[in-house]
Amino acid sequence: MTQIMVGESEGIESALCRFKPEVSKAGIFVDIRKHRHFETPLQKCKRKAIAKHK
Repeated sequence: MTQIMVGESEGIESALCRFKPEVSKAGIFVDIRKHRHFETPLQKCKRKAIAKHK
């Protein structure tokens, strides 16, 4: 879980500028893209087999 502490005098824009790289480092965007659509077990097996051959 990625989190940042926002200071009392800090604006939301600067907090977002600090938050985006932290989320990127944690690999959350990659995980979201992977789980964007439901994948049946057969599709998952085929995808893993193709990746294995590469």
